[in-house]
Amino acid sequence: MKQQFLLVIIFISYSSIATSQILFGFETRWSDDFREWTIFTDDEEKEGNLNMRWQQQMDWSEWDYRIGESTGSIKLKFKNDPSVWEVRGDGEIITMRMKWNNDVNEWTISDGSTKITLKAAYNNNLNDWKIVENKFGTFELFMEWQDDPRNWTVIDEMDKKISLPFRMALSFLGIIHSIPKN
Repeated sequence: MKQQFLLVIIFISYSSIATSQILFGFETRWSDDFREWTIFTDDEEKEGNLNMRWQQQMDWSEWDYRIGESTGSIKLKFKNDPSVWEVRGDGEIITMRMKWNNDVNEWTISDGSTKITLKAAYNNNLNDWKIVENKFGTFELFMEWQDDPRNWTVIDEMDKKISLPFRMALSFLGIIHSIPKN
């Protein structure tokens, strides 16, 4: 009986890890507007979206996302401080902080137990972003066409234990700091 119970627990744990979403790309919904995005995943039937919450006010500080049944929000922790963002989704809070004052090229992302550094691959060139640590696998986000932030490709070969909200935090940082805000 104990062995059967243990097998059920292992199966449930493996199933929840194995079904983690893997991001493939982001694309603006409209070619001249950066307020609405389509998200592509490893499951062609599970497209998602990322939308500015207050589109009429052009408020870049709050966003909402949905991928399948997963929903979440991304917003500045403090309205007038662009150095700290939060992702809230699937019961998690992911914090994103600038590593250096007034430098959008490097960020520390944490859920309280896991900490990952995201860095622009080349200083002051926000076309390509990568995680620094390799103990979690690889994650890279880059524009499909140089200096055209409407389409992004994601190379997501991270450990399945890294959650969808964490992956959204990594992707969002690269995108939001590369797009024009006017």
